[in-house]
Amino acid sequence: MNDRQSDPADVRTILRPDGQEDQRRGGDGPSDDRAELASRRRTPAAVLTRAGQFVRSVSRPTGDHAPLMRNAYALMANTVVTGMLGLAYWLLAARHYAPADVGRASAAYSAMNLLAGITALSLIGAMARFIPQSGGRTGRLIGLGYAASVVTAIVGSAIFLLFTGRPGTSYSELNGVRAGVIFTVCVAIWALFTLQDGALIGLRNARWVTLENALFGVAKIALLLPLATLIPHTGLYVAWMVPAALAVPLVNILIFRKLLPAHARRAGQQRPPSRNQVGRFLAGDVTGALMLLATVSLVPVLVAMFVAPGVNAYFYMAWTIGTTVDLLAANMALSLTVEGAFDPVRLAVHARAALRRILLILVPVAAATALLAPWILGLFGPDYARYGAPVLVLLACATLPRTLTEIYLGALRAQSRTSLVALVQGVRAVLVLGLTLALTNAMGILGAGVGVLASQLIMAVAVTPGLLRVLTADRRAPAAEPQAAAESPAAADAQAATDAQAAADAQAAVEETWSAER
Repeated sequence: MNDRQSDPADVRTILRPDGQEDQRRGGDGPSDDRAELASRRRTPAAVLTRAGQFVRSVSRPTGDHAPLMRNAYALMANTVVTGMLGLAYWLLAARHYAPADVGRASAAYSAMNLLAGITALSLIGAMARFIPQSGGRTGRLIGLGYAASVVTAIVGSAIFLLFTGRPGTSYSELNGVRAGVIFTVCVAIWALFTLQDGALIGLRNARWVTLENALFGVAKIALLLPLATLIPHTGLYVAWMVPAALAVPLVNILIFRKLLPAHARRAGQQRPPSRNQVGRFLAGDVTGALMLLATVSLVPVLVAMFVAPGVNAYFYMAWTIGTTVDLLAANMALSLTVEGAFDPVRLAVHARAALRRILLILVPVAAATALLAPWILGLFGPDYARYGAPVLVLLACATLPRTLTEIYLGALRAQSRTSLVALVQGVRAVLVLGLTLALTNAMGILGAGVGVLASQLIMAVAVTPGLLRVLTADRRAPAAEPQAAAESPAAADAQAATDAQAAADAQAAVEETWSAER
């Protein structure tokens, strides 16, 4: 199957070598004419025209791949907006707070995000999956999710506090009952703040999630500068947690008083999910959520446990920028999962288009991030550039091999091959955490960057054979197989069930990544 027919704006057409068009049209003009044509194409106006064609091909997808690209670009836009608001917060923090205070605050936030996400990220997918069919029992489902998330956050915080707080590390101030109680309450609030997104999405009101996140980002930035004068040591914590604490009751008043009654009227005839259905879904979804947490949220926690607060601030800024670039590939993979679930026959075509387009976007972004790393982190301060820029260069390089793994995972989810997804994610998590822990002890924060890059390279090599099979599946499979499967009612029913589960898995993965970005 030829995917070039469905993507008329293919960049290979735009960047075709000089003179190739004339040859394809049968025109073998004199060499002087070809030289003159090549010369005209090198003029500034011609270069700008071709660059404009390239930008339009990326920004305005057409043809059969349009839904794939539109969904991917929407997720990327959310990543960029969320990332920019987060960077603005930390940039102002670095300019107005001491590096040690920034290091302690970023370490606390990393731990809070990790502990709150253990249950919250797992349940977001379940809420998005089962709220639409819960009818009058939706309120009970949301309440149980909230309760489970808060209990897990409290237990996780207690365990975490037992093993942290060594003098000289970024968690040294968490020693003591008062500090531990405040930290635990913050984790519980953050768990509810994260999980309520799943409730809004399951109620088909995702627009409130975008508004909530935008207002949260603006509010914490607005509080940051006044608090730098009033309470310079703890202002970073207060600026982050006060908007979250205010958002939890306000959003849940909206959910329980306005959105739930309307949802119950619309879905009153739906058959609620059974405990077995919810249990089976969570059994598979929890694994993916934990692996996501391990590779996104646990690494900065491990680093913070072994370095001084000021050094942790340098690492965390580099990590925040690097993971934002990383998520662009994850966004494209999630869009591939959705399109593959809706149209499994054309999965290979969509996978080739997704890989080609994300590389066209990510290669220049990663290269620019690596080259400009000293300047980018220099905005935070000279020491951020000196110690953090080498880490950011390594993380930017790691995004390219990670792209291969993400596209492969996106295709596996579309095929509902969840056991293989869990295996790939598990191996990657073990590699990233193991190498990060070992190399951070040996090399400092630079070792964490080396560990991430080495892990992603190893995983890219490991998944390349499987990815090649996905990309070439339509060229190897006999054309008669889809028709034969369609003629069998049992096979059709089984395929329909598989596609429905793949769509549900795709939705769960989207919500997990959406919340992890924040």
